[in-house]
Amino acid sequence: MLAKTNSSTVDGIIAIPVTIEVNVVPLRSEGGTRMTIVGLPDNSVKESHSRIEAALLNSGYQTPRENITVNLAPGDIRKEGTGFDLPIAIGILMANGYVGTDSSARFMMVGELSLDGSLQPIRGALPIAIKARELGYDGLIVPQQNVHEAAVVNKLQVYGATTITQVIHFLSGDNEALRPTVIDTRAEFFAHRGTYDLDFADVKGQENVKRAFEVAAAGGHNLIMIGPPGAGKSMMARRLPSILPPLSLTESLETTRIHSVAGKLKGGTGLITERPFRSPHHTVSQVALVGGGSNPMPGEISLAHNGVLFLDELTEFQRATLEVLRQPLEDRKITVTRAKYSIEYPCNFMFVASMNPCPCGYYNHPTKPCQCTPGQIHKYLNKISGPLLDRIDIQIEIAPLSFEQLSRTQPGESSATMRERVIRARLRQEERFKDSPGIHCNAQMTPALMRQYATPAPQDMAMLREVINRLKLSARAYDRILRLARTIADLDDSETIQTHHLAEAVGYRNLDRDDWAERG
Repeated sequence: MLAKTNSSTVDGIIAIPVTIEVNVVPLRSEGGTRMTIVGLPDNSVKESHSRIEAALLNSGYQTPRENITVNLAPGDIRKEGTGFDLPIAIGILMANGYVGTDSSARFMMVGELSLDGSLQPIRGALPIAIKARELGYDGLIVPQQNVHEAAVVNKLQVYGATTITQVIHFLSGDNEALRPTVIDTRAEFFAHRGTYDLDFADVKGQENVKRAFEVAAAGGHNLIMIGPPGAGKSMMARRLPSILPPLSLTESLETTRIHSVAGKLKGGTGLITERPFRSPHHTVSQVALVGGGSNPMPGEISLAHNGVLFLDELTEFQRATLEVLRQPLEDRKITVTRAKYSIEYPCNFMFVASMNPCPCGYYNHPTKPCQCTPGQIHKYLNKISGPLLDRIDIQIEIAPLSFEQLSRTQPGESSATMRERVIRARLRQEERFKDSPGIHCNAQMTPALMRQYATPAPQDMAMLREVINRLKLSARAYDRILRLARTIADLDDSETIQTHHLAEAVGYRNLDRDDWAERG
């Protein structure tokens, strides 16, 4: 007998519907059940036979001693993961008359089976729910641990099950066996949006660095901090999300979908309402950073989508690993191509990095002498390639605080106050670029847009030329300075770039100065 159930697999962050066909025929010779799975299954799908047989037996259902052929259609797409356990098991029961065929056809289902018949969570429940709604299914059946994640998709009945027995009873007509989970997505999103545990009010002193972070947040600029150990680089970087504009509902869905595919959502979690902050260790591999692998997964740069990617101790990362960031920083997406697949992941993030100024860490320190030679300092700084540094708009030095500054009890300016100014500046940019698809902030301006919106007055251009020549700034600093000046003008509610906006922007290009490693 032939039976069909409906499921889905995830390709990148997009769900692809899969029809599971189960054909059961009598064995021609003595022996146990023989199950063959076709349709490009990976090892985890092939192993489902053992899990399904034990789960059905421990749930009171005997696996028929017959030839079982399972086809996962379409057959030209690779099927991965353990989420096919439940629909295959239901298909076997349908083929043997335990479950009606009409009820099963109206539902899409996914879930991994334990040997006792309980359901275990799967990855990618959110994109699968989106696909189920798009295809017009009556509902989606998922493990209970995934129900909150999938139920954020409106206009779809999502049922959470803890055992396969519940699913069998539900599909057999017992509507009380499973009840749909209903979530007011917008209400839940706005109830939890914009709550942060870290605040810039905890940062004492460092007003110039806090200002640099505000400029970076206002224009979507990438930033690098150079300073000795213990100066507070990581402390401030971790507070950057608290001054960024709150996630929109669309951004939240995009971000949640990526984390769902990666299996990074915590149990009982619906939408991600805070901007992600990812801080991988310097031993991270290229695959872990950009994504891919034998079973393709999003990397750290995609997990930071709509948020912040922070690389602490930048010079400790492998140079080859850092170089793979260049294309994603420019295109804001990453295409991972291997012999057997090609997958595209979004990765629109703010890049923040920190590093010591020299191998010993105390170059330009006000009290501790540096033990490094100029040659060692140059070699150390050259670990960061010019093309990568070219994609970082703000380069700011950070100095350690004195005891008097550390002992102050008065809190600094709060993140909420800084965020208000950032949001106001971002609104100006949204209005400015409303007719430029794909451009949302000053950091994304094309040369044509810069000529239109970031060209100073002739006398200021002459001043900028003189400053660049005097400070021996590199040629690549020119565009970055103009983009930064446009953002500073937006924070100042100014329609035009003025002299003091350019002067502040020049101050954020420290590493471009030819004499940087000769000062001290």
